Amino acid sequence: MPNLVAIVGRPNVGKSTLFNRLTQSRKAIVSDTAGTTRDRQYGKCQWNGQEFSIVDTGGWVVKSDDIFEGAIREQVKVATEEADLVLFLVDVETGLTDWDEDVATILRRAKLPVILVANKVDNSGEAYEAAEFYKLGLGDPQCISAATGGGTGDLLDVVVATLPKEAKEIVDDDIPRFAVVGRPNAGKSSIINAFIGEDRNIVTEIAGTTRDSIYTRFNKFGFDFYLVDTAGIRKKNKVTEDLEFYSVMRSIRSIENSDVCILMVDATRGIEAQDMNIFQLIQKNNKSLIVVVNKWDLVENKDQKVIDTFKNAIYNRMAPFVDFPIIFASALTKQRIFKVLETAKEVYQNRHIHIGTTKLNEVMLPIIEQTPPPSTKGKYIKIKYCSQLPNTQIPSFVFYANLPQYIKEPYRRFLENKIRDNWSLHGCPINVFIRQK
Repeated sequence: MPNLVAIVGRPNVGKSTLFNRLTQSRKAIVSDTAGTTRDRQYGKCQWNGQEFSIVDTGGWVVKSDDIFEGAIREQVKVATEEADLVLFLVDVETGLTDWDEDVATILRRAKLPVILVANKVDNSGEAYEAAEFYKLGLGDPQCISAATGGGTGDLLDVVVATLPKEAKEIVDDDIPRFAVVGRPNAGKSSIINAFIGEDRNIVTEIAGTTRDSIYTRFNKFGFDFYLVDTAGIRKKNKVTEDLEFYSVMRSIRSIENSDVCILMVDATRGIEAQDMNIFQLIQKNNKSLIVVVNKWDLVENKDQKVIDTFKNAIYNRMAPFVDFPIIFASALTKQRIFKVLETAKEVYQNRHIHIGTTKLNEVMLPIIEQTPPPSTKGKYIKIKYCSQLPNTQIPSFVFYANLPQYIKEPYRRFLENKIRDNWSLHGCPINVFIRQK
């Protein structure tokens, strides 16, 4: 599992700019206005052969004069709980502020490594101004310019050297790993209690990776799987200011360690922004998905029309990936709990499906011949052969074409849908690649 790095600091010091630089993306909106980042940002970075995850904490700051400072302080505390390393960003142009000192006080007490990063150092003269940040008691400041990229290579060298070595997982790779994720109060703890019960067999809790991610093994009723690092297994500390930030930080851990994610949705509230944030984390990590609409016992009208409306609302929000099961259940009354476990096992098996090359070509080539890729610039595109790639994290298929550069995303989705129509890949993401014949 990749390590987790959190970027913290007061508003407008360049957290989003640094996030974009390290992830080589433009996901985070950059502006001179403090508090611009409103949505959570999560990405991955690779340096010298080591991969780690990055989370930009700026998106969870509540822009309100009375709780602004408290929200930042609370986020820093959550980041120190969940991350393996903290990048504390300060601004050389503004200099040392009271907020910087408050955050530094929290970080000095944390039992994890902290790298002090002095941003907006655009020339050698400004590097001398970073000396005042020695007052924070967090060691040598790493001088960078997130906007131009100056110094970020040296920073990444320090990050890779400081991150704890990834502990080898001692869990059995042949046993499925299920994570129950969702926003606060969606019923994660309740469904886990329903799974394991008071009369369960003795289960083993294995701390298999860095930061003590917990694997709890469930072995009864014909099921054998690990529950991964979820609410109800690890104790939740109280977070008063921003539950979304907390839930996403915890979900990162659970999702990265799992094979199948069970996303809990509250039937009384429907699908909300926090659910979509966690769904996007699942997609980015290529994990299989089951959506469980919990608290179904509290819904008075349960006819088929209501069920269809609820399903359509979920599929519309999560499109274009809509080939996943939705189960209406109640953790409190244990309604359809067994169905959740059965479906999770099936989805895990779908993840490891292998389709023979001969069979794949027999089915897909006639479909492609009947509906070929649209011609582009007067050139006709021909796909003559396809196969499934071996030893991939998720089922991955490659189609060989004479002009692969002219095949657009809609046709890729067409090929994916035809594969799903002919083989059971329910709940499992797949990759479709187009390569030169």
